[in-house]
Amino acid sequence: MDTLRLVEQWPVPNAAVAVVRPDGTVPFAHGDRTRVFPLASVTKLLTAHTTLIAIEEGALELDTPAGPEGSTVRHLLAHTAGLGFTEHTVYAAPGERRLYSSAGFEQLAAAVGEHTGIAFDEYQKEALFQPLGMVDTRLEGSPGADASSTLDDLLVFARELQEPALVDRSTLDLATRVAFGGLNGVLPGFGHQKPNDWGLGFEIRDGKDPHWTGKRASPRTFGHFGQSGTFLWVDPDAELACVALTDRDFGPWAAEAWPEFSDAVLAELG
Repeated sequence: MDTLRLVEQWPVPNAAVAVVRPDGTVPFAHGDRTRVFPLASVTKLLTAHTTLIAIEEGALELDTPAGPEGSTVRHLLAHTAGLGFTEHTVYAAPGERRLYSSAGFEQLAAAVGEHTGIAFDEYQKEALFQPLGMVDTRLEGSPGADASSTLDDLLVFARELQEPALVDRSTLDLATRVAFGGLNGVLPGFGHQKPNDWGLGFEIRDGKDPHWTGKRASPRTFGHFGQSGTFLWVDPDAELACVALTDRDFGPWAAEAWPEFSDAVLAELG
């Protein structure tokens, strides 16, 4: 398979990669499925889904005030609260700009903790990790960047993002559609995008070029990648999700290798 050949050519010490379908079947897997990798910003997918669960439980709403003055949970999820990348500094009014922000996800998690009455890491464990059986996934630090997990755990999560059991389908559909459409911004590692579309915690492929999911991915594809050399994408049209975990930081190697690999996955399995 081209997919296997491509992964074996990645300039990384270790890689664990797999594809999962909505029914849970895994047509492709490579590497140690139980090795723990730092997720970097793929952590944001876990934080976003935990927030959606809290919303469905009635602890808070998308329009609940959170973060900077005038900002809401919706703004924080969509990177439109105006906060800086890692600094808790306001650079724009809510809804005006798409400013990718890990600090925003820290304020988001704080809001979830406040409204549930449970520390965010404990709530996430009880609401997301335990129900899905993600026994090797941990959050130890920032809810925007400091989770770790295994391929096996993230395959379970990727299936949840295709056939949700913890939230209603309509909730996930809303979260994976463009929020605050038309806003331009920087996609880290891939430069300015016009527009730079995001959903509620999920980056949306749409018409972005260049993009880490390649050229075959449908516009509806959503997911995230991390600076630790990790990614997770879901293509609803192809009915496939792909997870890749490595122990080499994102860089030019990944910007070249990941799109080629994703295109091969969709050509062979989509």
